[in-house]
Amino acid sequence: MNTPLTGTLKVPGATLHYETYGAGPVLLLIPGGAADAGLYAGMAADLAAHHTVVTYDPRGLSRSPLDAPLTDQKVDVWSDDARRLLDLLAPHEEASVLGCSSGAIVAVDLLARHPERLRRVVAHEPPLLGLLEDPAPHRALFAEVREVFRTEGAGAAMARFGEGLGGPPAERPAEPPPEIREMAPRMHANLPVFLGHMLVPFSSTVPDLAALGRVARKLVPAAGRDSRGQVPLHGPVARLADLLGSRLVEFPGGHLGAVESPQEFAKVLLEVLD
Repeated sequence: MNTPLTGTLKVPGATLHYETYGAGPVLLLIPGGAADAGLYAGMAADLAAHHTVVTYDPRGLSRSPLDAPLTDQKVDVWSDDARRLLDLLAPHEEASVLGCSSGAIVAVDLLARHPERLRRVVAHEPPLLGLLEDPAPHRALFAEVREVFRTEGAGAAMARFGEGLGGPPAERPAEPPPEIREMAPRMHANLPVFLGHMLVPFSSTVPDLAALGRVARKLVPAAGRDSRGQVPLHGPVARLADLLGSRLVEFPGGHLGAVESPQEFAKVLLEVLD
């Protein structure tokens, strides 16, 4: 894979590190959880054969420092960051977007606020817990994970999170792409941001269903085939598809399908972007 072009963008309260690959229509990849631009490195080459691929480290993570001390993060601020990136890198076109996990929450908010900037938005398993028929136990789990992080640390919190999500265990590739391994220490360092200041506020976000309904044709609700038993991951996007009268598109792998099966994930992504 070719080395990406890198740059920085000053936004209110932070400086974003971003990377671009390839040429063609812009495809913005929004990482989720504690991940950064490296999350999508395993499929960037396949996507860059068809698109100008843009990815970045969200504010407060890895190489995108904040201007002030860390506080709870806000989805609308993150979606404004994404919009500013598009204004910089795709000022005269409707861009496509993929967001995974908390990145999908940002992508959904971006579509609701700025549909005129977007051609297609693929939202892969946004944990929008309020869409569930009974969100209370899942909100309690996420709050418990945050409290375990505060009292026992990131390792114990992630263990409790994995236990609480249930469903089949995620299958991880025996030999992950070198780019993913390179990201691992940055991702570990980002866990306090995710566990302490993103997990609960992001999953508590209420999407603007009225605004989304007006542009439902642009939204592709997506979930991993292996996530069906994980209610807080698969359930919200399935419910979102129902509410908007859209088809739920299944991708290979589970919640981390972009890492588990990057080539297969990229193939399905390119199909739904056509």
